[in-house]
Amino acid sequence: MAFVTTKDGVDIFFKDWGPKTAQPIVFHHGWPLCSDDWDNQMLFFLASGYRVIGIDRRGHGRSAQVGDGHDMDHYAADAAAVVEHLDLRDAVHIGHSTGGGEATRYVARHGQPQGRVAKLVLIGAVPPIMVKTAGNPGGLPIEVFDGLRKALADNRTQFYTEFPSGPFYSFNRPGATLSQSVIQNWWRQGMMGGAKAHHDGIKAFSETDFSDDLSKIDLPTLVMHGDDDQIVPIDASARLSVKLLKRGRLKVYETFPHGMCTTHHEVINPDLLAFVRA
Repeated sequence: MAFVTTKDGVDIFFKDWGPKTAQPIVFHHGWPLCSDDWDNQMLFFLASGYRVIGIDRRGHGRSAQVGDGHDMDHYAADAAAVVEHLDLRDAVHIGHSTGGGEATRYVARHGQPQGRVAKLVLIGAVPPIMVKTAGNPGGLPIEVFDGLRKALADNRTQFYTEFPSGPFYSFNRPGATLSQSVIQNWWRQGMMGGAKAHHDGIKAFSETDFSDDLSKIDLPTLVMHGDDDQIVPIDASARLSVKLLKRGRLKVYETFPHGMCTTHHEVINPDLLAFVRA
């Protein structure tokens, strides 16, 4: 197993598959999952001739279950530690949900000056900011995130069964075909990580303001979002983010859920490849 130890002594797990001379694609996963959530995309890009790197966020998956540093600054620095260890250049960074926030902060603060990043993709991503504030009246009330914290603390394993069974993949919609294997895989990934990291991570993904990060990014950026995303509503996220990006383009997927990389990978993967190759 491959790990990088960060400056504050945290062991971060990563996968590194494919030719070392190929263009790297770096994947940033959502909450409370791990790099396994990108299995389909990593295998797809590997078969297409790319080098693929998946990172388990601190406290998630196989990375160390430390008690602190569960914030976007540390997440971005941890990703930078992996990138620097592997000396990745001209990379495409792809982030889903919380991973979209992590990738945004990484690119804005660590990736551009050194020429390490070529492009950015944000899928169902949390930027600019999720929580409702005076400056973000369209955000979700803090009570929504307090409810997530309570459900996690009360019975994490039950919560991690119910969440993917309902809104995450839109399995709660009339006529939806529920996939037990997808739900079990979500639960498996969630339970691999630490409760403290996941609890603190809710604040990180909901209350972090990425507006300045987005405005600093001067790279081709594809923003992909399902218009039936019940976790990160499109009007308060993607439609705002693309206005702040200098070179952003929004692609909306009708009826697609938050977890569309899993439920609709046959559509998402070719679109990702077309953007990377463009």
